[in-house]
Amino acid sequence: MPDLKSKILAIIGKPVLGALASLTEDGKPWTRYVVPMADQDLNIRFATFLGSRKVRQLKARPEVHLTAGENTLADMGKPYLQIAGTATVSTDSAEKKAFWSQGLKAHFSGPDDPNYCVVIIKPSRIEYMTFESMNPEVWTA
Repeated sequence: MPDLKSKILAIIGKPVLGALASLTEDGKPWTRYVVPMADQDLNIRFATFLGSRKVRQLKARPEVHLTAGENTLADMGKPYLQIAGTATVSTDSAEKKAFWSQGLKAHFSGPDDPNYCVVIIKPSRIEYMTFESMNPEVWTA
């Protein structure tokens, strides 16, 4: 049986659709889609626009919640993740180049595009959820 980290990476070790919740400037929750991907240390990254309200919100209040998985309305039986963590916004050239993929060309001119940044989430808790059990498997930092 795979260990918990392997099960988590099977879901988010590749780009996957996720819903990121942050807090607005006036403390209200706000959720939007992102396409996150985790590295082997479970640090989660996604690309976004440096001038976005998402970036403003994350800089002001870096605590976030991310739900990620591959479920669809037609197939709701796949495991998914509930992730709590702290986000930072990186404009570091090496970080941007390391995360760059050809799929980002639809939104940015290249890894040196000044509008492109990488959000890095350091998770504090990841819950591996299945529809068979209401008791998640829990990873903590």
